[in-house]
Amino acid sequence: MLRNKKILLGVTGGIAAYKSPSICSILRKQGAEVKVIMTEAAKKFISPLTMQTMSGNICYDQLFNQLTNMDVGHISLAKWADIIVVAPATANIIGKFANGISDDLLSTVFMASRCKVIIAPAMNTYMLNSPANQKNMKTLKDRGIIVLDTEKDVLACKDVGEGKMLSPKEIVDEIDTCLTAKDFEGKNFVITAGPTIEPIDPVRFLSNHSSGKMGYAIARRAKKRGANVTLISGPTNIEIPKVDNFVRIKTTQDMFDQVGKYFDNADVLIKAAAPADYKPKYYSKEKIKKNSSYDLNNIELEKNPDIAKYYGSKKSKQIIV
Repeated sequence: MLRNKKILLGVTGGIAAYKSPSICSILRKQGAEVKVIMTEAAKKFISPLTMQTMSGNICYDQLFNQLTNMDVGHISLAKWADIIVVAPATANIIGKFANGISDDLLSTVFMASRCKVIIAPAMNTYMLNSPANQKNMKTLKDRGIIVLDTEKDVLACKDVGEGKMLSPKEIVDEIDTCLTAKDFEGKNFVITAGPTIEPIDPVRFLSNHSSGKMGYAIARRAKKRGANVTLISGPTNIEIPKVDNFVRIKTTQDMFDQVGKYFDNADVLIKAAAPADYKPKYYSKEKIKKNSSYDLNNIELEKNPDIAKYYGSKKSKQIIV
């Protein structure tokens, strides 16, 4: 995923800087090489030694002492990086980036860079929504800079509102998406995931232990690679990935019907779900009581439609896995 990718992490002076070591940790676990630039204000919140330890490289924090073997520091760092990620990004650094001010190492490296850039804002709601900051963020977006959303939460100032920086995991996920080759662009993927449930009565059902993790992981990766993804999922307890269409179903018949809606336009159908092969022949609209004539020890079953077999026989251009 991020193996051997060169990531330059900029840390600025916001309370969210405490999350920056976690970003380093996740990136390195995924095989990336990380170098860190800290602004003077960032060092008020977290020490360069911490970032050096977590990144495994020296921490860069000065514009005029980065000459090594006659390399010009800000130029060599800009050339080195596959991507620059600024997390947290304060209103101050966003303003510098948008208006061409390069008076410290981070803003100078940004000015010299030709790689992709991701900015993760973190600030008070009023600062975030100020006309000047909104104009600056729009300017950066118009130039192709990726400006991430913020979250609504209780902020450091005790206000409740937008401005909280995304979690380290979410930021790393955005980095991965940005650096992943879009070799599936324009392709339509239909992916099934999870179990199905076949009701016996309003409180009982037949099902299996499928978690849906494999199908969700495939959907997430296909989306990162540029595909248009429709994920058809049975009941799960895992986070829904960012896909184009998410369809929640319950029964195998539901899954069969939903696959049919998207099948004709699909380039790829990946059957990662575990649909039940059988369902109770008779459904009770009321909860079956112990003294009921319905024998729960002898449930009569009937076959569900075979999704794999049916759509396998209908394929034309589709790749079916």
